[in-house]
Amino acid sequence: MFSRLWCLVVVVVSVAGIPGEAPAAEVPGVPRCESTDSGASIRVSPRIPVPGEPLKIMAVSADVPIQNLSVRAPDGTSLALEPERRGGPPWSLAAEIGRAEPGNYRMEARGAEGTVACLDLNVDGGTAASRPGRWDRATEAFFSAWVETLFDYPLEDSVNLPSLKPVLTDPSRNFLYDHFGAGEDRHIPTDPDCADLPYYLRAYFAWKTGLPMAYRACSRGTASQPPRCGAATVADGFARGPVSAGMFTAVIRKVMDTVHSGSARTGLRDGATDFYPVPLKREYLWPGTVYADPYGHVLMIAQWVPQSADRNGMLLAVDAQPDNSISRKRFWEGTFLFADDVAGAGPGFKAFRPLLSAGAAVRIPGNAELTHSALIAPFSDQQGDLSPEDFYADMGRLINPQGLDPRQAYEAMFEALMEQLETRVASVENGEAYFRKHPRAVIPMPAGGAVFETIGPWEDYSTPSRDMRLLIALKVMSQLPDQVVRYPELFVLHGQSPSEVKTQLERLDAERLRDASIVYHRSDGSLWRLSLAELFARRKALEVAYNPNDCVEVRWGAERGTEEYSTCTRHAPADQAARMEQYRVWFREARRPPR
Repeated sequence: MFSRLWCLVVVVVSVAGIPGEAPAAEVPGVPRCESTDSGASIRVSPRIPVPGEPLKIMAVSADVPIQNLSVRAPDGTSLALEPERRGGPPWSLAAEIGRAEPGNYRMEARGAEGTVACLDLNVDGGTAASRPGRWDRATEAFFSAWVETLFDYPLEDSVNLPSLKPVLTDPSRNFLYDHFGAGEDRHIPTDPDCADLPYYLRAYFAWKTGLPMAYRACSRGTASQPPRCGAATVADGFARGPVSAGMFTAVIRKVMDTVHSGSARTGLRDGATDFYPVPLKREYLWPGTVYADPYGHVLMIAQWVPQSADRNGMLLAVDAQPDNSISRKRFWEGTFLFADDVAGAGPGFKAFRPLLSAGAAVRIPGNAELTHSALIAPFSDQQGDLSPEDFYADMGRLINPQGLDPRQAYEAMFEALMEQLETRVASVENGEAYFRKHPRAVIPMPAGGAVFETIGPWEDYSTPSRDMRLLIALKVMSQLPDQVVRYPELFVLHGQSPSEVKTQLERLDAERLRDASIVYHRSDGSLWRLSLAELFARRKALEVAYNPNDCVEVRWGAERGTEEYSTCTRHAPADQAARMEQYRVWFREARRPPR
């Protein structure tokens, strides 16, 4: 399965050379395992390997590619494996033994210079593969590889999930599924929203691998100041041995009740934060890295797809919505919003601030220490000095270092826009499902900027943030032909002038907008097809289309008196409609209001 859009407790399997772990099982006649790379490791699941049951293996390396993974069985034979290869960096190979035999296994991961990780494992049905480990470079690499595997869907798939449950309960995706062998994954909540998602995955990983995790209570910031956070709460109960699903639930509920969109938008130079900004370099932007946009949305890197002769490179991320749905999105200006004039936010790519061992306790390093020594990436406030144009140009060079074919660039952007529209179709339909269950309900509408930040049914079923991003995406899409003229160095023009390519893209754009469409269910259940050309023409109507109290036809910009509008039977109260008119300027100018 080739799959694609991040926190667990690792059962570290007696890997020689890693402090604090159980002694390796000796393999008769074979020298003791010696790993050569401190950023590499081999992990197994379940925590207590059981004879006669499947055994999952993952080899991960932070610094060098893994070329092969070998496994010697207890009878001395070498097992024929067909591992799935992912990433780089970190690099990983994953395989499964369908039926583990009792006895001693030797596992080795090799790179170009020889063995990078080695593991001696005894399968006896009663011995844990390891004691809880620590957050080191190898563990961070494992977390990153786990995130990538979790969301590794085929590239051609549109990934829109109702919650995290479909991926967490899929043993082929979740390397840590049923890691304790107690059916624990059937008894936990799987409903993080946008800001919760990175913390949820970090906490889940910590739970399964026996590690601490940390989080802070933060303000939401003001118009002139980014959010500020209090002292860190370190949840270290997972590190005391395998704990129940009930304890994980209690911890993650407390975490999700504490964190919010401000937790990731903290100032770039602030050291008392859960996340810190990293350089815009491929070697530092691992899966599991967070992206905080200046207006409150949070995404997490899930996969890099290298550029090839017949395909543009892609940077894929996952995000959650207030209704707890999970979607995979590709990097482009329409989904990764960046602004340099928002005083109340610190946007950009950020890594979890690591938890370092300090005797029996842990400590959290500040920015100065992370500038010179970090497990994944050094601290860097580089992104704070970039204009949006420079930010997107730098990311374009990382994703497509060989330059972009203009037509391929358009097609990739078009596909990204279609993904965004399909996500909105699902979001609006979720609101309609709510009103089918509560036909006389009226959802209260918050005042002012709180329309973007609130709780309850408005948060679940309104779409102001998503609609603002959609309006930005539509604008970005229309500007691509001009971008070829402004930044010709980012494109491979095949001997043509920028103006010639611009004309060709404008012609292609007109064709695509005419032929492409989305389909939604009207209020009476009938299907209505809406072309992208019509949608572009309705941008003004989409400035006030986020209120779930309005019928679905209004939320897609249908005009009164048309056949499309004729099935509309529900309208927002007059006072809400009046306030939406006042707030229209925010959407027209694509700027969130000051707090």
